[in-house]
Amino acid sequence: MEKSLFEQMGGKYEQQGDYLLPNLIVPEEEQKAIGIWGQRHARYLKQRHKILYFNLLTSGKLNSYLASIDEQAEDMLS
Repeated sequence: MEKSLFEQMGGKYEQQGDYLLPNLIVPEEEQKAIGIWGQRHARYLKQRHKILYFNLLTSGKLNSYLASIDEQAEDMLS
């Protein structure tokens, strides 16, 4: 049987009953403090731009992105 693209890229499957489910692992990301502006932007993304929000979340870049947004907003206020 030919390997799937997921297997060709080094992915592995796990047997769950009659199904083979991929073992997906979210990459670790550095936890940074997110202020009020980052939290508001996260809420905005979650409500209005769901695809971008979930892409950032699953790639492990959401926290650093929101911290950057918060830092930019704080700089603008100063």
